[in-house]
Amino acid sequence: MALSSPEQIAASQKAGLDAFFGLTGKVFEGVEKLVALNLQVVKSTLAESRESLTKAPGTAEPQQWFTLQAGFTAPLAEKSLAYTRQLFDIASTTQAEVAQLAQTHCERYNANLQALIEEAAKSAPAGSEAAIAAWKSAISATATLYESLQKTGQQAVEMAGTNLEAVTASASKSAKRSAESAIVAASAKH
Repeated sequence: MALSSPEQIAASQKAGLDAFFGLTGKVFEGVEKLVALNLQVVKSTLAESRESLTKAPGTAEPQQWFTLQAGFTAPLAEKSLAYTRQLFDIASTTQAEVAQLAQTHCERYNANLQALIEEAAKSAPAGSEAAIAAWKSAISATATLYESLQKTGQQAVEMAGTNLEAVTASASKSAKRSAESAIVAASAKH
């Protein structure tokens, strides 16, 4: 059997194209989700701004105005934090899907390369066992390195998610306290 038969070449090219379009599709799905999220945020922000601005002329006293402003800024902070969480979810989900596809393609490529080396070993001249063993060792080391990098990347994403949740909780509490303080300060002036 030839090492590079037309069928093997065609199968390799098809696998490469499938991997490329699979990865591209996942990236575009993530971009679509991001665009939808941003459109939703812009739409709701415009509606809330309109509502707030239509209420502003009806406030005769400063306390009413401060209460109105606090009622607008506190939810804005909450929504900003929710947006950040959703953005992180989209990014981490897309990253995980792309990593899974890349891993699958890499495993297939390594299996095909191992098969090619085995085939070459069958017809290799005597004394080439060391070179074949070195090839196998290099492929194994590359696969191990890839797995290690992937695990490290996943741990970094998980740690970022944990940190985001902690910062979000803290910022949410601070935003609520600031809004309450503004209302209390406005009340105290009158």
